[in-house]
Amino acid sequence: MITAMLFAGGIGARMKSVDLPKQFLDVGGKPIIIHTMEHFANHPMVDAIVVACKEDWIDYLKELIDKFNVKKVRSIVPGGASGFDSIHNGVVATAEFSKDPEDIILICDGVRPMLSEELITNCINDTRKYKTAVPVTPAIDSLLYSEDGTSCGKSYQRSTMYITQAPQGYTMERILWAHDQAYKRGITNPVSSSELFIELGEKVHIFIGERFNIKVTTPEDLTTLRSQFYYENYKKFAREELKYGI
Repeated sequence: MITAMLFAGGIGARMKSVDLPKQFLDVGGKPIIIHTMEHFANHPMVDAIVVACKEDWIDYLKELIDKFNVKKVRSIVPGGASGFDSIHNGVVATAEFSKDPEDIILICDGVRPMLSEELITNCINDTRKYKTAVPVTPAIDSLLYSEDGTSCGKSYQRSTMYITQAPQGYTMERILWAHDQAYKRGITNPVSSSELFIELGEKVHIFIGERFNIKVTTPEDLTTLRSQFYYENYKKFAREELKYGI
């Protein structure tokens, strides 16, 4: 069984959206989280979707799921105080029906609306092979290290640096072990599931992701996303015009 577990329990402070959490902002006629969910709902290999949502927005999310007829949604659970807590709640909810240790969970931000079917497929296939699978993109900028944000005395070799993406794939056996160990060892707020494994002294398998697979975090990301949607629609209309000789 393959379950997509989306976490959307935050308010998106860096987006500076006063009225709506960033996952509910409209792009191309749909909220961002619906775009993200549809990629998994429409994927032939994904069996179920679990969402960890900010608790006081759960009813609104249910309305959106009905409005846009999103399939495969198995469970919606409250998010937690941190991203890790939200992921944990989603993992626990998934474990209630995904019982085979070799079942796969795809952990993804609710704000990755540019996912491709190919990326999801690659994540699933690599998880089957390696038990963990984390999409990454090679760093293209120089990287400097600073503890205080004002001075720097260390740099990193760009060719060895990668930017993590999502979905991140894990077998249920591996992710449940990691979360159990996190609470036993007092690891309370890793940035991502891959970071959790690394903090636990484990290695994760990485594969090359897609640069267009952006996580919508800042107003600049939202501008980039909307520009890409408008461009894709323009290409679609242009193809139709050519097809019908308009």
